[in-house]
Amino acid sequence: MMPVRSIFLAALLLVASPAFAQQSIQAQMSADEFKAAGLDKLSAAELARLDAWLNRTIVDETAKAADVAKDRVIKEHRGFASFGTDEPITARIPGEFRGFRQGRDYTLDNGQVWRQVDGASLVGARLTDAQVTITPSLVGSTWYMQVGTYNTRAKVQRIK
Repeated sequence: MMPVRSIFLAALLLVASPAFAQQSIQAQMSADEFKAAGLDKLSAAELARLDAWLNRTIVDETAKAADVAKDRVIKEHRGFASFGTDEPITARIPGEFRGFRQGRDYTLDNGQVWRQVDGASLVGARLTDAQVTITPSLVGSTWYMQVGTYNTRAKVQRIK
């Protein structure tokens, strides 16, 4: 999972990028660095164009990084409280599925682990590498798991 500090870092970069964009390259470098890079040979117009290009690049790349971070957080944290999207999660339960039972944990092939929190049962069900669909409720942060083509759904809570 993505650490919370990464989320804050992405947000900080998004907020800070306009501040970086306002400084010229000459202001960001020492006089020795500026001269060693050969930038002292550029005219004022050439330096202005370089600054404009750098500013666009910083803003564009920061926005891309923030979008990637946001998408990753949404994907990895789906099912925890009401975070993420309301799209169903489809996956498989590797190995044998032997029905629902309250308190049972279900590890999916995508790495998520869900625990059944209600008394729903599915007696006699035996499936190998069962296809599961986990959908959020219309109201609140409750999720329901359906296995294979069975109509019974169990209320589940994501624990990992």
